[in-house]
Amino acid sequence: MTALIPLASLVVQFVLVLDGDNVLVHDGDEPPSTALRVANFFSYFTVQSNLLVIAGALLLALDPWRDGRFFRVLRLTGLIGISVTGVVYATLLAPIVDLEGIAMATNIGFHYLSPLLYVVGWLLFGPWPRFDGRTMALCLVWPVAWLIYTLIRGEIVDWYPYPFIDVTELGYGRTLLNSAGVTVLLLGVGWLFAAGDRRLGDRAGSVDVSRTR
Repeated sequence: MTALIPLASLVVQFVLVLDGDNVLVHDGDEPPSTALRVANFFSYFTVQSNLLVIAGALLLALDPWRDGRFFRVLRLTGLIGISVTGVVYATLLAPIVDLEGIAMATNIGFHYLSPLLYVVGWLLFGPWPRFDGRTMALCLVWPVAWLIYTLIRGEIVDWYPYPFIDVTELGYGRTLLNSAGVTVLLLGVGWLFAAGDRRLGDRAGSVDVSRTR
């Protein structure tokens, strides 16, 4: 279920993009070319976060106790990314988005159901413990790379996926300040997951020990 909802939302929204509909944040402009629409679609932090959720959920479906450095980074990056996606959308973007019909349904899947299912699934089923300091550090690679990519690409194609990092409207000073705020949010969310991972891991270990007595 955790993988199916974002996957279904992704496929349906991608079809809408191919048909020429704007996605996630409507800017009122005429749709660009198909190739540019596709590139824009996969440039959204939301879409990339949901791809991480799909990958992590599918790997856990195959092996619920999966481990290894790659999986740890994938899992924590997905948890951080999808949580920040939900928080930022609910607080900053929801008031300016006007969607209806199937686009509204995919929007709910992307921004509400996917974060809820992935985080609740981690809380209930783990696996824990998986998140150490090195995993936390590696998790920062993707959001930092996304921001750099977004700012460079924005200069080239004159398009930014979110209004709070729109250099054209805000300038670099405000954009970098907003980016710093989101970075602090990412670090805070990451710390919460790391702390929760340790506590849940200790609790699970205590339960396992008590059952063997």
